[in-house]
Amino acid sequence: MTGSVGRRPSDPHETASANRTWWDAQAQDYYAEHGAFLGDTDFVWGPEGWTEHELQVLDSAPGQRVLEVGAGAGQCSRWLAHHIGCDVIATDLSIGMLRRGQQIDRDAGAGARIPLAQCDALALPFGDGTFDRVFTAYGAVPFVADSGALMRELARVLRPGGRLAFATSHPLRWAFPDDPGPGGLTVRQSYFDTTPYVEMGTDGRATYVEHHRTMEQRVAEVVEAGLTLTALRELPWPERNRLVWGGWSPLRGELIPGTVVIVADKQV
Repeated sequence: MTGSVGRRPSDPHETASANRTWWDAQAQDYYAEHGAFLGDTDFVWGPEGWTEHELQVLDSAPGQRVLEVGAGAGQCSRWLAHHIGCDVIATDLSIGMLRRGQQIDRDAGAGARIPLAQCDALALPFGDGTFDRVFTAYGAVPFVADSGALMRELARVLRPGGRLAFATSHPLRWAFPDDPGPGGLTVRQSYFDTTPYVEMGTDGRATYVEHHRTMEQRVAEVVEAGLTLTALRELPWPERNRLVWGGWSPLRGELIPGTVVIVADKQV
């Protein structure tokens, strides 16, 4: 049970422990609420509903080795495997989310299965230069205390000439309340305040943590990992999507960006 919500420091250990436990506990409810929107074999970049088929961010091709971190139930990886023909591995910190992915595969039959692995995105069990593409759609990036270290780790497993792409909450959103209605259109705190958002139990222990970065910091972390920024997409709200997802809504999405997709390449 959540005892309080606030902004306070949260170190890497507390952040990882809290988020692993939270996602394990919420995996089934999350799928029940958002599964139809995400699809079992679709690649959706965020609450706006834009898909990889539409955006072509990864520029993926048959036979490429692809790693998804913070994969949840592996929906995006499943789309790349089945529709593009990529050789994919989907990883997540949460065993609960991966078990949901296993259930999707069982329901779809043996031919639909993709490799799933539980691991911390900050310590990937893969060799240097293993993958042609590395990506995450709202996974890992806001849920680790050191996203600079995350960028370096993702760059490490990317081969020269490969591509990294990730979607996360647009930094501007952190200055506004997480409210899909009119109340979410008024700035309440400094955009430059990067103190983590922490939900705590009645014992004061963190049960869920998100970390904020400014846009400048996000870009700097990518560049400092040795990657070359090739695209920065601020996703508009599509007219076709009239659904509300947490603090994301047509009202807010038509006025301020909710999702940013950052794309970077590793030079040969």
